Amino acid sequence: MRRSISEGSLIVSHNPKSSISEVYRLLRTKIPFFSKDQELKTVMVTSSQPGEGKTTTISNLAVTYAQEGKKVLLIDADLRKPSLHRVFSQINHQGLSSLLTGHSSIQESVQKTSIDNLWLLPSGPVPANPSELIDSSGMRELLHQIKDQYDVILVDTPSVLSVSDSVIVSALCDGVIMVAAAGKVKKDHLKKAKEQLDHVNARMLGIVLNRVV
Repeated sequence: MRRSISEGSLIVSHNPKSSISEVYRLLRTKIPFFSKDQELKTVMVTSSQPGEGKTTTISNLAVTYAQEGKKVLLIDADLRKPSLHRVFSQINHQGLSSLLTGHSSIQESVQKTSIDNLWLLPSGPVPANPSELIDSSGMRELLHQIKDQYDVILVDTPSVLSVSDSVIVSALCDGVIMVAAAGKVKKDHLKKAKEQLDHVNARMLGIVLNRVV
């Protein structure tokens, strides 16, 4: 039988004793030490190019926080090619895009997942103007409004070099984690991505090397 996306992606939930699950828990443990002078409440996870595993990484990281007892909100800010609703087997009729355009409320948009302590704000319908929505006062107000409602807020975005959305979101978050696929990522791509994030004074917490064998 073909595995669902959630079974293939959420290894921390489906196989918590695996060595890979332990790596995700280790990442969760290390994140507070990346910035001792500021609480890391909102963390963005991205990559330089598509297909490097950022969505799998942020999904499993979110589960590890939830398993620790933290109240976690996972936001799908990839308004172009959203996927978190499929990872967690949720509907995507309402979400970030409908919230930012005034077509739904926070209560209508945020969904409880099957994982205890973990909520999802899916992307919502793909809009005609994703960059404008991400770079709106509504997005800034949203992150400010929900900051006190959750212990951890993790934001999934498109890859940095694909569109400007990630750079915009990075300036609104307390820190950024870059996922890089071993054997695939190019050094100049990482350099260019970091330069774009540095341009808006984003706080780079570190790089997660993915798919190491």
